Amino acid sequence: MSRIVLNGGTVLTMDDDASVHPEGHVVIEQDRIVHVGAGDAPAQSGDVVIDTSGQLVMPGLVDLHYHTAIGKGYSDHLPLWEYLDTCWYPLIRNLDAEAAYWAAAASYLESIRCGVTTVNDMYRRLPDLARAARDIGIRAVLSNDVALAEHDLDTLEDNLAAHREVDGWGDGRIQVYVGIEWLPLADPGLLRDARALANELDTGIHIHLNESLTEVQDSVKRFGKRPTEVAYEAGLLGPDCIAAHCVWLSDVEIALMRETGTHISHNPSSNAKLGNGIARLPEMLNAGINVGLGHDAAECNNSRDPFEVMKFASLIHRAARVDPSLQQAPDVVRMATRNGAAALKHDTGQLAVGRKADVITLDLRNEMFTPLIHGDPDHIYSHLVFSANGSCVNSSIIDGQVVMRERRLLNLDQDEILAKANESFLRVLDRIRP
Repeated sequence: MSRIVLNGGTVLTMDDDASVHPEGHVVIEQDRIVHVGAGDAPAQSGDVVIDTSGQLVMPGLVDLHYHTAIGKGYSDHLPLWEYLDTCWYPLIRNLDAEAAYWAAAASYLESIRCGVTTVNDMYRRLPDLARAARDIGIRAVLSNDVALAEHDLDTLEDNLAAHREVDGWGDGRIQVYVGIEWLPLADPGLLRDARALANELDTGIHIHLNESLTEVQDSVKRFGKRPTEVAYEAGLLGPDCIAAHCVWLSDVEIALMRETGTHISHNPSSNAKLGNGIARLPEMLNAGINVGLGHDAAECNNSRDPFEVMKFASLIHRAARVDPSLQQAPDVVRMATRNGAAALKHDTGQLAVGRKADVITLDLRNEMFTPLIHGDPDHIYSHLVFSANGSCVNSSIIDGQVVMRERRLLNLDQDEILAKANESFLRVLDRIRP
């Protein structure tokens, strides 16, 4: 498709002026947005015209901290460290190419159906993940699960090989970052080497930091410093670095994040499920840190629905601080769109001329958007954060290509994905059971 015209919907642009067009249009040529405004856009011969009357047209959502997941709902009752050792690491150590592909395809399928157009996915077997992302049509930033060699995960050499093989696939939709699992499986030398590799490849870094109290205690015991302090001294932090979780940041560590321009992925529903605590989001935002949202992994969340994450990102802080003024709905939607895109340095996250055409539509006739004051942005934002879920998403356009239309995936067969993902899980599970 070379030119797509979306006419008649309520266009929530998320642009610098927070423009909303109650009966508006978005015009896409190739992979870019070329016009956004009020009223219908005139169609030309050969255009694909999509009637979005009764729908909300908005930027696709960015899942800023993501793991492909093969075992959703399996052994998910444990605290983080025990869960990783008894479930997560055994599963990912026993992946084969087919299992990685179908696990990624199933993960990306659920994400697309919930309005996500970009994932920042740390996992293993990146070439197989890249094939799944290319085939299904999602925008994916991939990074390896790098740890010290004795932990039998990935190495920086694996990450380098993946970058050489698949970075730039899918007409540039697929990128490869340098990934670090977390400091308990790393040391300052590995962090320095990761920074050197990212600089050499001119790419970004994705790392877990200060996720749990046990991680902080381990870091202080081994290195005499907290995790973010270790990362800072190793030179890992920076405007090309996305630090996930950051639940247990001290004032000093928040200042280090601000000083270096490091981006944070806030993952409140995963943090809650694992009992890791509540991140100091108000302090991060007050410090001027760019914060996006992530679901983490379906094994430690059981849902890849970003609307659920948005709701948690507001309610959990209001409850903890006894303050209903925190995390207002428009700010949370920005975290899920513009902030995530900015962290990845993508031209997405808003509907504006020249931006990449990552666009989703939601059914405003759904009961979750009822009642609705037509064209009232505050009412729309409220429903998006506090009422909606992924089932409201109707269609998805990624990089100028329609990948889902009226909830039907266009590039791969949904039934085959689900069947193959289930078979793959059972096969891998057989390998780890005694």
